Amino acid sequence: MKKLMATIGLTVLTLTVWAQGPNNSGTYYQAANGKQGAALKTALCEIIYNHTERTYGDLWTDFQTTDVRDDGKVWDMYSGISNFTFVTDQDRGSGGNKEGEYYNREHSFPNSWFGGKIQPMYTDLHHMYPTDKLVNNKRGNNPFGETEGETFTSANGFSKLGRCTYPGYSGIVFEPNDEYKGDFARTYFYMATCYEEKLPDWYASYADVKPTLDGNKYPGLSSWQLEMLMKWSAADPVSEKETNRNNAVYDIQHNRNPFIDYPGLEQLIWGDKTDVAFNYEEDASGIRQTDATLVDNDSWYSIDGRRLQGPPTRKGVYLNRGRKVVVNF
Repeated sequence: MKKLMATIGLTVLTLTVWAQGPNNSGTYYQAANGKQGAALKTALCEIIYNHTERTYGDLWTDFQTTDVRDDGKVWDMYSGISNFTFVTDQDRGSGGNKEGEYYNREHSFPNSWFGGKIQPMYTDLHHMYPTDKLVNNKRGNNPFGETEGETFTSANGFSKLGRCTYPGYSGIVFEPNDEYKGDFARTYFYMATCYEEKLPDWYASYADVKPTLDGNKYPGLSSWQLEMLMKWSAADPVSEKETNRNNAVYDIQHNRNPFIDYPGLEQLIWGDKTDVAFNYEEDASGIRQTDATLVDNDSWYSIDGRRLQGPPTRKGVYLNRGRKVVVNF
């Protein structure tokens, strides 16, 4: 299923709106203002760590809000053929011997990597997804990677399991579909940030996590994994699906994934912009009050309401999708 990129029209009532952080986050990220690199990661950790814990049973209901397709079915990112109906097709503890039969609760960051049923990680919705039971079981607790899929390939080659072909690791890995690689990359950026204080202990205690983590709070992710996830994130930008899901998770457990709110934020923490200070009113490309998924290139207006023929060509304050946007070239 292709990600949805809906166009939202501009209305007169929104002309005076001045949002602060993106996606109506207000001043949520203000405490991280001015931070760079490792210090920015720590500041974000302090903002997003505390949240309302869910029970494992709550997740079945939560998914009906966080992971619902436009047609009301389950949004599964592991299988390309599933067409699950909420509740009716959820895992009953038996079956799941063929793809498309049942969905279950997937820890995209496997729970064996942090000790099992340990809160708050065990039910943190930012890394929990409803996925095809068979494909999920095939993935097991293997890390994400790139592979030819010689061990297992889901229907139509949607996701794969096999020997890693990405430089730096040669073990068995699970490769999600290109359509969702950015989603999972930003999920892992969240986990490495939210739980940075726990990363060294996980690395020391659980062997299965060693290909993914480096044993430190910063960078946190192993060099090959970080390099690959940065590539995945750039190739598969934040979608409306992710933004909507982030908002839904916030409504339930009251914390956000900053890597969805600020596309390219990973560059300020681990990439080539670690010397750039974070501004919670801007994304990593210098567009303020919004993010890349909300910018509609066909709907740019001057501040007095005159429609432009395309994106702005010089610095200034503009309107896009009802929001004031400060463009810095």
